[in-house]
Amino acid sequence: MLIEFSVGNYRSFKDKVTFSMVAAHLVSKDKEIDSNNVFVIDDRLSLLKSAAIYGANASGKSNLAKAMSFMKWFMINSSKETQSTEKINVEPFRLSVETESEPSYFEIVFLMHGKKYRYGFEVNKDKVVSEWLFYVPKVRETKLFERRDNYFSCAKIYQADGIQKITRQNALFLSVSAQFNVEIAENILIWLTNQLKIISGLNDEAYQQYTSQCISESTRKKNAIFKLIKKLDLGIGELDIQESESLDILRDAKNKIPKDTPKEVQTILNDLINTANSIELLLEKSGEKRVRSSVKTIHQKFDSNGILIGKESFDLKSHESEGTQKIFAISGLLVNSLQEGITLIIDEFDARLHPLISYKIVELFNNKSNRKNAQLIFMTHDTNLLTNKLFRRDQIWFTEKNRYGATDLYSLAEYKIRNDASFENDYIKGRYGAIPYIGNLSSFIEYHE
Repeated sequence: MLIEFSVGNYRSFKDKVTFSMVAAHLVSKDKEIDSNNVFVIDDRLSLLKSAAIYGANASGKSNLAKAMSFMKWFMINSSKETQSTEKINVEPFRLSVETESEPSYFEIVFLMHGKKYRYGFEVNKDKVVSEWLFYVPKVRETKLFERRDNYFSCAKIYQADGIQKITRQNALFLSVSAQFNVEIAENILIWLTNQLKIISGLNDEAYQQYTSQCISESTRKKNAIFKLIKKLDLGIGELDIQESESLDILRDAKNKIPKDTPKEVQTILNDLINTANSIELLLEKSGEKRVRSSVKTIHQKFDSNGILIGKESFDLKSHESEGTQKIFAISGLLVNSLQEGITLIIDEFDARLHPLISYKIVELFNNKSNRKNAQLIFMTHDTNLLTNKLFRRDQIWFTEKNRYGATDLYSLAEYKIRNDASFENDYIKGRYGAIPYIGNLSSFIEYHE
């Protein structure tokens, strides 16, 4: 479970922002929302099942998701996908002379196997400046390791003797430790890979294949995905997943090049297909046979009297709306998150979705039936969701640029407002900030006779 995430410039503390899924000590108007939207870890900690992040365009919402994605990637891959001289793909805050030369700071607090862990690092483009890992075995937080440049301090329980010497300056000690079978490090990266999913709602086509795999590999997930799509009123009666091996698809593509295509274009296309074909053959020889799925949606067909006479098959990508394609793409992630208790982060959540569908998806997480305590965190502009019928105040967050161009992140729980306040109306009126302040556009267009 995700508890907190922080990002910024550590030495310039005012530029560090922290997002938290810790439930605040507050009482909402609806006691049922308090019980449905929160789950208890122990006497000292309760977590939220969902959170929404609002803000104007260019206020930093997507940058928060990108920072999480970078941290996840760097934790998993820094030891194996970077060379010793390779630059780290991180960028400091460049609108202040105080921070442009400072390292970037990342920290995540999470629950794994019933224990609380706090892990973080500071990096610039050239090296890991510092790194730390703590956990709470019982009551007190205990150090597992700390690193400052090339100096390491490790607890015996971490069992990483000798690994310090082979850790490159542009690689994380945690990542290298996992490569050398340090159990704690391995478990953290497994948790990160399986339990924290971060996606963009604008680039969700890639997840259509993921949903198809869920349908093909698990009857339990298949039934849940089919049920979800039917309940969302898309007019789809059934789904038909047709699988083809990648090599078959490539051979078929070669045969489908139109005969009237110019010879130079045919040559280029054939070369590209042959290259891809060679890669697929190598993967097949290594035992990594890859499969691609085409998705057909089945609709009911009626005669002129409105009598059902059969079914019609549509291709998902060719015949269905972009909204329907998005729902199919994310349905596998939604179902998997709810069934496995995963934390799912979606940037641009509401893109191409009807407001009522967005509302219902959030309700799936804010529900007692979410027994695995899956968490949904999303960035959105959909003010239809800004209501005390759906959220507690501590579930609503805002991003806003300050006068110096830095992002400020804050929760609605910081405001003293009535329990029956209209979150949406007050937000649109600017009471909580985090909205664009647009000038008079009537003078923008000049009319000339």
